[in-house]
Amino acid sequence: MPVQTSGHFTFANWEERTLTPSEVSPKLAHATVTNAFSGGIEATDTTCEYTIVYVTEKTGTFTGMEVLAGRLDGREGTFVAEERGSFDADGTVHCTFEIVPGSGTGELDGLRGTGSFTAKHGEPSVPYTFDYDLD
Repeated sequence: MPVQTSGHFTFANWEERTLTPSEVSPKLAHATVTNAFSGGIEATDTTCEYTIVYVTEKTGTFTGMEVLAGRLDGREGTFVAEERGSFDADGTVHCTFEIVPGSGTGELDGLRGTGSFTAKHGEPSVPYTFDYDLD
């Protein structure tokens, strides 16, 4: 039976660079991001890499991989989340994520699960939910 946990994360760092020439549209970009998670997931200084497609200046989609090292509901280890999402003209980001099979280490060995978050532009803290199972 899956367990649900929740919490918040904040962006500690965001470095983005454009990969396509300025006259090309849609624009392709890459972002290196560091997040800090609290709540059910406790992980500071995560490592996250995003590939972003800007369909317009303010709308688009992204995919990414995030390595989280810390604790999940008190169990210590590391895991990788594969993220997919979109962003709207009003600055709202919708994202779902899934644990990469086999990426759990330590007490998180065998971790499986999915989660989501919705980030609103200008809000420093983003709520997340995460449903998971451990072998």
